[in-house]
Amino acid sequence: MTGTVELGLDTFGDVTTDENGVLLPHAQVIRNVIAEGVLADQVGVDFFGVGEHHRSDYAISAPDVVLAAIAGHTARMRLGSAVIVLSSDDPVRLYQRFSTLDAASAGRAEVILGRGSFTESFPLFGYALEDYETLFEEKLALFAALREGGPVTWEGSVRAPLKEQSVFPPVQVGKLRTWVGVGGSPESVVRAASYGLPLMLAIIGGDPARFRQYVDLHHRAYSHLGTPAQAIGVHSPGHVAATDAQAREEIWPHYARQNAKIGAERGWPPISRKDFEREADRGSLYVGSPETVARRIAGTVRMLGLSRFDLKYSVNQMPHDTLMRGIELYGTRVVPLVRNMLISRATLQVA
Repeated sequence: MTGTVELGLDTFGDVTTDENGVLLPHAQVIRNVIAEGVLADQVGVDFFGVGEHHRSDYAISAPDVVLAAIAGHTARMRLGSAVIVLSSDDPVRLYQRFSTLDAASAGRAEVILGRGSFTESFPLFGYALEDYETLFEEKLALFAALREGGPVTWEGSVRAPLKEQSVFPPVQVGKLRTWVGVGGSPESVVRAASYGLPLMLAIIGGDPARFRQYVDLHHRAYSHLGTPAQAIGVHSPGHVAATDAQAREEIWPHYARQNAKIGAERGWPPISRKDFEREADRGSLYVGSPETVARRIAGTVRMLGLSRFDLKYSVNQMPHDTLMRGIELYGTRVVPLVRNMLISRATLQVA
């Protein structure tokens, strides 16, 4: 792995607070995310991802609309979902929305497709959770066919069939860049390989080394198919501040509150400060000064052979001003440090 790795930022549009600790309206959070995306482009970040949710603690339910607004104020950075819930969407309309974004952004759009770790979108759009696997499998097959371009013929059980149907607008150059988001399912790794799609690993806790098995499976699947392996990326949470101590103090209350809320819904045990410190030291929480965060990202990139690393920089109610400072440090300090670390290691290995 060399310094050519892409370094991005992700957000779910977490609903934040004002200076008095009062939750901001969802509309203001969306405007803040647009400002965050514009800043990310200005400071040299390679990719900006916006996730889809349908619940009160996240403001963004239509990532492509937010990304289109960011596209109008940026010129270089790639823009995509992080992730879009394919299972409860229509693949044809989803493809059209992102091919439109690709046109509006002059070829900078991409999409990360996921099954959805949050399930609010299923009842909202009239889908049954017992069809969770079938919905994703069939819709991914259709989306993969749409990426190939030209008239599409497809039939399944989850939507009306298509017969020699063309979908507009087509992507102007090549194919829409599409990743499959994977949280820990070997079947999803093999499925992505069967469609020749790159893999985005969502590693939100624990030692990232435990995902090496999925990287190896990815390569074995492509070897079996007799085709070159596609890119692998990682999405993990974190926060950058001037010093390690400042970064940890800024993120800790928000990280603890987020874990308490989601943990209560999913039956997780409460997280302690000791758990947090261990995660920040050796797990998948990239928190600290630019030097610390860069060193840990570079280590994960080398260990897993990544082509991209995306830091999920928004955490619960962390204020917009704090997020903006973190974005600036990530782009101006962390990104060049990671590249230099990877180049230096590669040079030493060659020597």
